Amino acid sequence: MLDRAQHGNALKAQLVALRPVARQAVAAQQEQGLESGLGLQVQFVGRPDAALAFESLGYELGKDAQKKIEVLSVRVDGDITSANVFVPDGKLAHFEKYVEDYLAERKNVKGHALDHHALLNTVSAIRRAEVRALWTDDPALLPQNTAEAIWWEVWLPVRGDRLAVLADFRKLAALAQCQVSEHYISFPERTVVLMFGSEQQFSTSVMTLNCVAELRRAKETAHFFDGMTPPEQQEWVDETLARLTVATDDDSTPRVCLLDSGVNRGHPLLSSFIASADLHTVDPVWGVDDTANHGTGLAGLVALGDLSAALATDGPLAVAHRLESVKLTPEQGANPGDSRQHGYLFAEAVSRPEVTAPHRPRMFTSAVTSDDDRDQGRPSAWSATVDRLASDYDGNGQFPRLFVLCAGNTEDEQSWRTYPTSLGSRGIRDPGQSWNALTVGACTEKVTITEHDAQGLVPVAPSGGLSPYTRTSNGWHTAWPLKPDVVFEGGNAGKDALSAIGINSLNLLTVHNLPLERLFTTTNATSAASALGARMAAQVMAAYPTFRPETIRALIVHSAEWTTAMRAAYLPAHGHASKADHVNLIRHCGWGVPSLERALWSAGNSLTLVVEDIVRPFQKVTGKGVVSRDMNLHALPWPKEQLLALPPDTQVELCVTLSYFIEPNPSARGTSSKFHYPSHRLRFDVQRPLDATTDDFVARINAAAEREDDGDPIDPRDPNWLLGDRQRHRGSLHKDIWRGTAAELANRGFIAVYPAKGWWRTRPAQERYNLPARYSLIVSIRTPETDVDLYTPIAQQIAAQAVVPVVVNT
Repeated sequence: MLDRAQHGNALKAQLVALRPVARQAVAAQQEQGLESGLGLQVQFVGRPDAALAFESLGYELGKDAQKKIEVLSVRVDGDITSANVFVPDGKLAHFEKYVEDYLAERKNVKGHALDHHALLNTVSAIRRAEVRALWTDDPALLPQNTAEAIWWEVWLPVRGDRLAVLADFRKLAALAQCQVSEHYISFPERTVVLMFGSEQQFSTSVMTLNCVAELRRAKETAHFFDGMTPPEQQEWVDETLARLTVATDDDSTPRVCLLDSGVNRGHPLLSSFIASADLHTVDPVWGVDDTANHGTGLAGLVALGDLSAALATDGPLAVAHRLESVKLTPEQGANPGDSRQHGYLFAEAVSRPEVTAPHRPRMFTSAVTSDDDRDQGRPSAWSATVDRLASDYDGNGQFPRLFVLCAGNTEDEQSWRTYPTSLGSRGIRDPGQSWNALTVGACTEKVTITEHDAQGLVPVAPSGGLSPYTRTSNGWHTAWPLKPDVVFEGGNAGKDALSAIGINSLNLLTVHNLPLERLFTTTNATSAASALGARMAAQVMAAYPTFRPETIRALIVHSAEWTTAMRAAYLPAHGHASKADHVNLIRHCGWGVPSLERALWSAGNSLTLVVEDIVRPFQKVTGKGVVSRDMNLHALPWPKEQLLALPPDTQVELCVTLSYFIEPNPSARGTSSKFHYPSHRLRFDVQRPLDATTDDFVARINAAAEREDDGDPIDPRDPNWLLGDRQRHRGSLHKDIWRGTAAELANRGFIAVYPAKGWWRTRPAQERYNLPARYSLIVSIRTPETDVDLYTPIAQQIAAQAVVPVVVNT
């Protein structure tokens, strides 16, 4: 039992001891002419037996905004949570008053406690924040030798004047003789800049350290470039070119822009896909060509797919998309300083083709990742940059972008020997945790080894299983998205009793970057898989040129299915697979392997409804602040009579996919509450038989939205979904599958899309609560092959369908 008097007096003494430290810090800051705020960074250390109530420490919002006390970062060490708080000059008294009220057990006239016990009972110590207190990355990445110089990722608060805070930090770094990058990345409440120096150097500025929210270690580029050479056969190229038709070079043709190591368009199979004016670079010193033998190979896959399949056919090859390239990374080992600035360079790469040809339909793909998986799903500067660009934050969401990213590769041959167990410990690499990107993992159907000197080897992965090269989100915190989203072919490896190795015949065939030396090479892993994913996205974009990026992403995921091998690996062999089992399956395999045919067409027994709409999730109400505003009801145009005409026990499958892009607000201040990473979140729910009327359905959704806003789970009483309400609403792409009888489906007439909290609502100072939220909704039903025609009556009803906006009463 906590002794209130003893605990309160200890905290009071610690605050009193901070007074001279605060005065000294302010004097040092004034001496250096700092302009972004005078004050002291204070660390509040939690108790091991209680969750630190850190939200009560900061007062950026509402009636206490004038205090300007700000929670900068939150870190967890084992069972102890600590919060770093910027306390402006003269505001230590604010917390001293807290402790006085606590010791006096202050109450109001009604006897309600005003003693701040909910906060102070969770605090074990209050002290000045040192440099290591600001470290929110993996502790093992901070050198034990404080004199060792490294690249730091420094996260700065904005405080109403981003440039003033940045200027102050540059002064502090200069005093410490640390090198600061010229470039920075901007987020709503954070600025991220890179610094090179040691902890020992940086600690000399601790008294003036008033403008750093958190510190992380900057990332290196992943070392995944490879190239394997099959026999060159010029006649293959000639024969393929004779069958090839490429889309015209005009601004109506969709482009896939590769952000990689450059592309050599001199290859005869690529020259007709990409014009010389469409080759760009983020650094003119690097040039635009591919010296790493990586980007060119991926361009071949984006253009023509796995060439081993294309060359085996003899029919016409018609391609409706073209290519662009931006050299995002130089040859391995070059320019080691700038190569770490991936967030900034990524944004620069995106801007190059958009400035040159602003009116083209295009999507972006990148197989460049960090060389570690330490983020474990947590947003980084790089992944948040992808989210920002995808949502078009700077344009208020008017021109969103589609990004297809790889999940990162596993090239450790020893881990292949423990496949598939090893996949669970190989996490997706930055920026693959991006909420808005389509993140692609790798599967494989390549199990035939043709090399004469490799006949003693067997494939590591079974046909239809995950590729041994892929990575997963197994072990991520439940707050982060379910990744990868889908998987494409990434090749296989071979093994025997002693070792495991890569084998050419288990790879994909593509073009070589030096066509004068050889025309073909092999490639593999999630780099190849993401290129195939980008190719499919371009094919859907070409078929449906008016579809939004959110819809393209949704169609690909909606079309995906798990293979038999995937189900066997991650679902129980006997008995009913639980929702947790399916979550585990998705965290390894995504939603499976997409199908272009399923994405483009609806067969007679597979009926799909595609809706593109907006909802206004929030509004500001006098006296209430920012509250939830609208939800949309969509009528499901299922032909009730035809469904009821099926045999009573006919099983049907209802699949729903909801896709939208969020605006990111990254920081290390928690995964929930007012410090949300996403700007908004959307949910879907389908009318249930217990909802006797549409009004009953609306009332239930209102109650569910209110419960979720209060932190309670949504009503889970709809058991026939694979994931259900508690599991599917993670990230910004939600898919779920319901299975039941045709009669049960006939009574489900509406689907609701409604908002949940995000920083648009909880951070009103950013003034983005009035923005509309775009979304794409895809709903399909599948029945066994029958003589009942469901397609015709559904097509007739879709033409007359309308969306019904409804007010959310929360």
